[in-house]
Amino acid sequence: MDQKMLIGGCWADASDKKIIDDINPFSEHLIGTVPSATKEDVDKAIELAVEGQQEWSMVPLYRRIEIFDKYRQLITDHREELARLMTEEGGKLYKDSLGEIDVHGYIFRAFAEGARNQYGLVIPDGLEPRVEKDLVIARQEPLGVIACIIPYNYPAELFAHKVAPALITGNAVIIKPASDTPMSAICFAKLLIEAGVVPNAVQVVTGNGSKIGDWITENSNIAAISLTGSTPVGAHIMNVASSHVPHVYLELGGNDPFIIMNDCDLDRAVEQTIGGRISNAGQTCCAAKRILVQKEIQDAYIQKLLLALQKLKCGDPFAPDTDMGPIINKNRACKAVQAVELSVSQGANCIFGGHTSGAMMEPTVLSEVTPAMDVANNLEIFGPVIPIIKFDTIEEAIMISNQSHFGLHAGIMTENIKTALRVGKELQCGCVVINGCGNYRTAHQAFGGCKMTGSGREGISYTLNEMTRTKTIAFSDVYN
Repeated sequence: MDQKMLIGGCWADASDKKIIDDINPFSEHLIGTVPSATKEDVDKAIELAVEGQQEWSMVPLYRRIEIFDKYRQLITDHREELARLMTEEGGKLYKDSLGEIDVHGYIFRAFAEGARNQYGLVIPDGLEPRVEKDLVIARQEPLGVIACIIPYNYPAELFAHKVAPALITGNAVIIKPASDTPMSAICFAKLLIEAGVVPNAVQVVTGNGSKIGDWITENSNIAAISLTGSTPVGAHIMNVASSHVPHVYLELGGNDPFIIMNDCDLDRAVEQTIGGRISNAGQTCCAAKRILVQKEIQDAYIQKLLLALQKLKCGDPFAPDTDMGPIINKNRACKAVQAVELSVSQGANCIFGGHTSGAMMEPTVLSEVTPAMDVANNLEIFGPVIPIIKFDTIEEAIMISNQSHFGLHAGIMTENIKTALRVGKELQCGCVVINGCGNYRTAHQAFGGCKMTGSGREGISYTLNEMTRTKTIAFSDVYN
């Protein structure tokens, strides 16, 4: 199944006809190919998007909402087909792909509803003597062309979080999907145009991210860049973009702590650990990546954890009883194993798993992890690895949690509300989950972090503001 880019509402090959392979990470079979865009292709897509944005921004909001409604119906009509494609190219469990398609549709609905209520402002009369006879109003306007750079781990959900708010507020989009999962984005874009979005307002370019990312970012017609990816990539994007100062929204790396206190429900703590670390084969930005366990319950926690892990079934993501599928590709599975080996060389014990076969990696548990080790600091393992760090006091747990230069999410298991509230206040991150791990997201929360985890927030009302500019219109001496 070969697919093409979507440029100017038409299917397009790369101008030099080069392609990249899309490989099923579980079977390692070739799914198909997509074009490997050239700079000429990218520049053409952006030029057409500028024209498309002008046309799309003139479509009244009620009509854009109607188009979103039609798009959601198309998504529902193609639900199984889209979920199957996501599982084939990304290795996500089919049942999880179905759920993500449903979330995708909900996010489009929620952004449409949010835009309907994105009212302007009237500044109160007479706030200053010099303007007491003036009427001052503020309104939201689209930014222009927005680059949506989408990762492989949640290709439907994060497509929606970037593309939906951009389009509903009158912007055009340049969509750059991950090279490992390009086909679902192409299908979503096709359905958007079928639903009635102005064709030039939706462009999809595929190929090598390090090249295409630079070509998009350095183009002065790009008004904003929304990226979910690694911290090094985000820092590079900011540097390249600095020449023309677009808006830049970055959701980057994380090494999220999950603090387990000795007064907690231990069975729930184990359940949350597995759900937060094994889900999507550990490839989730806000997954619990450092498990901090109070020393009095460490042995009991590990015993329960290993028993639970032994019951998991790993393998074919289409099988209904599979609990975990593959990592996105063999190279990334290899990197996860290398991170485990580094931790072992620094003194950790691998007490469960640690092996790979192709892109499949066993759930892996590391004990005797100390706060000085890389994995307890800034080494983010994007795979099903559970590093266990022992602590004595809540003060120590907070210190270990905050020592990372990341700050996305966190979680704490405790029955003590004072301890929970203290952790919620003192942890340096964007979200703290009480009695659960940090692998948590709603469409409406302000999703994002601090420190080197990035800048900006994704969430219904937050992103609508991020993807518009406020214009003030002052009627001078109107009350004379």
